[in-house]
Amino acid sequence: MSRVVVVGGGLGGLACAAQVARAGHTVTLLEAASHLGGKSKRVVLDGQRIDTGPSLFTFPGVWDELLRRLDALDTAPPSAAAIASLRLLRLPEVGRYHHQGNVTSLPVPTGHPWHEAWVRFTNVHGGLGPQVTTLLTADPLDRRTLPSLLSLLSTYGTKLTTKSYLDSLRWLPDGLRDVLAIHTLNAGVAPHRTAALYASMPAIMATDGVYVPDGGVYELVLALVRLCQHAGVSLHTNERVTAVGQGAVRTADREHPADIVVSNIDDERMRALLAPDEPIKPQAMSCSAIALYAALREELPASVATHAVVLPDDPLALYQRLEAGDEPAQTMAFVNCYRPGEIYPNERGTLALLLTAPANGNPYTLDDPLVVREIERVSRVLGLDRSLTSYFGAHTILHPRSYAEGGASGGSLYGAVRPFWQSGPFHRPRYCDAARPWLWRVGASVHPGGGMPAVLAGALASTARLLRRLGRATR
Repeated sequence: MSRVVVVGGGLGGLACAAQVARAGHTVTLLEAASHLGGKSKRVVLDGQRIDTGPSLFTFPGVWDELLRRLDALDTAPPSAAAIASLRLLRLPEVGRYHHQGNVTSLPVPTGHPWHEAWVRFTNVHGGLGPQVTTLLTADPLDRRTLPSLLSLLSTYGTKLTTKSYLDSLRWLPDGLRDVLAIHTLNAGVAPHRTAALYASMPAIMATDGVYVPDGGVYELVLALVRLCQHAGVSLHTNERVTAVGQGAVRTADREHPADIVVSNIDDERMRALLAPDEPIKPQAMSCSAIALYAALREELPASVATHAVVLPDDPLALYQRLEAGDEPAQTMAFVNCYRPGEIYPNERGTLALLLTAPANGNPYTLDDPLVVREIERVSRVLGLDRSLTSYFGAHTILHPRSYAEGGASGGSLYGAVRPFWQSGPFHRPRYCDAARPWLWRVGASVHPGGGMPAVLAGALASTARLLRRLGRATR
């Protein structure tokens, strides 16, 4: 039986801890914040529940695979699904997109000028969900993934990035191309910095569906916590790690013996814990966000979609400004509007307005010029006759400085920018540190972007390798 200490209680750390403990090892998870879940947390405003962090759940096959592996590690009842008790609700559409006066839902509806091109695109990409799920959930070095990999490579040919592939489809309307391309900001970077695979994501999501856990996204965190507790993980919040070394993890007032350490924090922070006197070279960072959450004192018009995306008029200018670390003239805005009793057990509606921002480490308020401009623009684009803020009751705002407090430099949501081909086990750092074989990694540090499926899938891949080294243990 090995002693495993997981540093950081985000989704990846919780998923890893549950598996390792279920395999019979002693697992302690240390989280510096007062809540588990990392960027995913729950706030209550005027008695109304709102969840921060990722807003949608895609590729549910990744969650199913996690449950299957947990059951394979321990066949005694109850099943992992019964313990997790998570119910996913499929939404009617991926979202409603607003761009340069054009409005469309995904899937693009019949009669829309882009419908024919959308159908043509979806005929190629919409059925790739199983192949992507296979690559997400299997060890990428497993030869059994080759059919799925070859199928995807045959789709993109020699066009290796999202931008180069979409640009090669001359028949795509420019507006639809922009809608498809801007999904790469889910990985925090521009289309020329992501693999061509990202071009397929909107079609896959429209075909296979997007989901929200019944009760809100934070229910996923609570499900992972239940799985950890049932497996015997010792969960600690408000316990900030001060040093990590071979054999022990130290906090302010105690030392935790560790045969294996699993890092679920940003790589930059882990390197500072491993070698506090070693200077860290500045790196280009992925984007951050300004996230405004509000309980509504007055419901928004029925014309406002549950999930809307307001694109900038010039996406290229946004990408360039984000890479330079400068504030854009226009950003990309996600608008998540939940009516009373819809998803959340709330008596009044809630709103989340998420603005893509540079990782500048700055604080923002409702009075900052960028926030004011974007709220005015979003209100106008959504067809409101007054500002969104006039509907607000209690509200709170998260910004790059708040994200930087427990994450990467400047509040970067996905850490450092890497070459597009460095994904999964090809990242630097790798799942296992070659110089420190006792140190393993999960979470955004080695799986930037892609939301919850990529983070959970990274935890599956890394933990599978770790368990092959540790083996099963008996208590």
